Amino acid sequence: MSAIGRCGLAAGILVAVAVTVPASAQTTLRMVLAITALPSVVEVPLHFKLLRVSVPAGQATSYATSNGFVYQVSGTLRVSTDGTSAALRPGEATFVPVGKRATYTATGKEPGVFLQFLLVPAPEMGKAVAAEAASVSELYHTPAPIPDLKPGPYEFTLTQVVIAARTPYNPPHYRSGAALYYIVSGTGTRIVEGRTESWPPGSSVYEPYGLVHQWANPGDVPFTILQANISPEGAPVVIMGTSPASR
Repeated sequence: MSAIGRCGLAAGILVAVAVTVPASAQTTLRMVLAITALPSVVEVPLHFKLLRVSVPAGQATSYATSNGFVYQVSGTLRVSTDGTSAALRPGEATFVPVGKRATYTATGKEPGVFLQFLLVPAPEMGKAVAAEAASVSELYHTPAPIPDLKPGPYEFTLTQVVIAARTPYNPPHYRSGAALYYIVSGTGTRIVEGRTESWPPGSSVYEPYGLVHQWANPGDVPFTILQANISPEGAPVVIMGTSPASR
């Protein structure tokens, strides 16, 4: 299926694109897997939440959630809502909007396993996803609402980032909004507030606005990350240097 088909599940979703980077930065490759516009993010406090869902082969489950991305880990999946559908293979993603009851069908001979990156309103944080015929586990949620979100439209993106082996630390930077990472493969290191942290596969990493940090890949294999990011419309996703919050 084309990128348009995969990203056309709901109104306002744009075509997935590769992000061009300067020659000096080509040790890091970025691919936007899915993107949508959010007219506002300040009506209620929001949390990031990350779920892992497994649907048995040949079966389906149906439920409604908050705004979120579905990223296919293994098997094949059909995501259907409002008469439209997207067929996902491993490494592909689509967006499901808030309030839409979607049906997730494992179409192959093995279970359909996917990650779901959600923006959950604070009053709904305690609600579990009621998914029949599926296994749902929560991998992470932000302990407090995402801080420093401003009035106005935002972009919500799911991006795959691959950092080549033996890549040194990038310059200090921070997010214009906030992001939740999931480490797919490899082990990366991050410097934040003078500490050096190691992040292996399966880790979840949260970066709120103003957190100045640097990433590197000291290992011998590529370091692959999924980033669910929100940023003000028209603003850069990351800003180089020291943030106003830390001054």
